[in-house]
Amino acid sequence: MQAWKELYLELAEQAAAIDGIKWVDLWHNQIGFMEDEHRFPAPAVFFAFRTLQVDDMAERMQNLRLQIEVYLFYETFSDTYIGSINQQSALDFLDLLNSIHTNFHGTTGENFSEMRRVGFSAVDTGNAGNLYQVIFECTLIDETAKKVYNAAETVEMDIENTGGVADELEYDLPQFDI
Repeated sequence: MQAWKELYLELAEQAAAIDGIKWVDLWHNQIGFMEDEHRFPAPAVFFAFRTLQVDDMAERMQNLRLQIEVYLFYETFSDTYIGSINQQSALDFLDLLNSIHTNFHGTTGENFSEMRRVGFSAVDTGNAGNLYQVIFECTLIDETAKKVYNAAETVEMDIENTGGVADELEYDLPQFDI
């Protein structure tokens, strides 16, 4: 992994490819402050990151066990009870939850490896919408603190012996009898 931005962009691209997802963003509890937040279409997916374990590997490099929380927000006014007229449309968010699981569990990307689902729960929003949290764990190598050196261009040089002072010196080396 080069940076958190690359990790987020990779995961966001993967989530945006799920049929039916209309918005992908970082999680900032947008659902709890919908009146104050930038309006977004639903269904929406949000990502949050938490480190679970950090192991130093080398100078300024770490192996991280990372928790990735994926929030699915599905706005609906339909009913889910048995026999409701619009039950199928109300339950469409369950298909999206399956798609999230299918698209992330067991995957490895450019910036993470060994992704696996470890949790799943409903989140109470207090409004007309379903918010579910799917929790994944993965591992990654964080090299963001590593020093980066710019490669210098090599220049070819021809060196000629022009008969300088070193050529004029004579050395008396000791002789040893063996």
